Amino acid sequence: MKPLLLSLALVSLGLQANADVTPQTLALHQRLLVLDSHLDTPLQLTRPGWDIDQRHDFHSDGSQVDLPRMREGGLDGGFFAIYTPQGPRDEAGLAQASAYGLATLQRIRDMIDRQPGQFALARNADDARRIAASGKRVVFISMENAEPLAADPGLLRTYQRQGLSMLGLVHFASNSFADSATALPEWQGLNDKGRALVREANRLGILLDVSHASDRVFDQVLALSSAPIVASHSSSRAVNAHPRNLDDQRLRQLAARGGVVQVTAYSDYLIPLTPNPERNKALAAFGARFRNIAALGPEQARELFAERAAIDRRYPQPRADLDVFMKHLLHVLDVVGPRHVGIGADWDGGGGVTGLEDVSQLPKVSQRLLDAGYSEEDLAAIWGGNLLRALQAAQDGARPGNPG
Repeated sequence: MKPLLLSLALVSLGLQANADVTPQTLALHQRLLVLDSHLDTPLQLTRPGWDIDQRHDFHSDGSQVDLPRMREGGLDGGFFAIYTPQGPRDEAGLAQASAYGLATLQRIRDMIDRQPGQFALARNADDARRIAASGKRVVFISMENAEPLAADPGLLRTYQRQGLSMLGLVHFASNSFADSATALPEWQGLNDKGRALVREANRLGILLDVSHASDRVFDQVLALSSAPIVASHSSSRAVNAHPRNLDDQRLRQLAARGGVVQVTAYSDYLIPLTPNPERNKALAAFGARFRNIAALGPEQARELFAERAAIDRRYPQPRADLDVFMKHLLHVLDVVGPRHVGIGADWDGGGGVTGLEDVSQLPKVSQRLLDAGYSEEDLAAIWGGNLLRALQAAQDGARPGNPG
């Protein structure tokens, strides 16, 4: 997808970070349209002094995506997530969620507007291919946690007009629409507002995302949706029995309806963890401060990430590596085949494993897939083709003239 001279230069850069990847694989990887379905990089855009144009280092500031590393790792772009921390569902909490979501949307649009030579907004599959062929980075917009819509679900149309093309219903806690996979059931799946939101997303041609949703929500969305759905960052429950992962039966049901599961590199979902209440307490306190990262200066942000590292040292847990991530990816491929699988690593949102710490190292995944017997055609589908097909199907089913 990239111009030839640019691809050759990027192969040279990639050799420096991917010493165990052959030059032929690097060249192939750079030819492909490589998209990630869940980038939490808008969290970084809020940080004073943090510049996506500059190369950063995961070990010093925790970030995993920037323009130099995207080029080096052949990442053409993906879905930049409007993530809203779940707060109280009283009037003030709903107002805060609404304001937070719109502010994050504006940050994404500002990133594009300030750097029109580097980034471009994509609304559909053709946009993504055209933008990548021009050498720019593809910016789709998604939402993780629909709580910004709780006070006024009609805002979904506003978000769509501003570029939203994927909607994830829920996050770690249940919200005003649906139950979370990691919370006690409150609604037994979707509530009435959640069902209405699913129908409205279908009407507007917005791709529905069931990552973080409970099994009941998954089942109900799959039954209710008139278009294929995706799991933007989920892995295999057969490999690791975490409620955020999908079991083989649901993987097959998703694929049978034309959907795609985007395998994640979030370590806590990939391997069993030892229960540790003290660690959980420390992480909860850290998470409360992390929500305010937008207000922190560079030095304060470094201190915050140092605190996170200190928690890991004080309460150590095993960390997944690239082999474990590939075990999940290859299992999902075995279950549903290469036309229903993609990658949504959860970069800048907790994703990344040992050996795959940031986007500069993505060619390692292509090398592993080729070594496992998958073809260039398969890789093209996995790295972006399948996701774009699902998006196109959702948009083809839109009924914008129907009030719903």
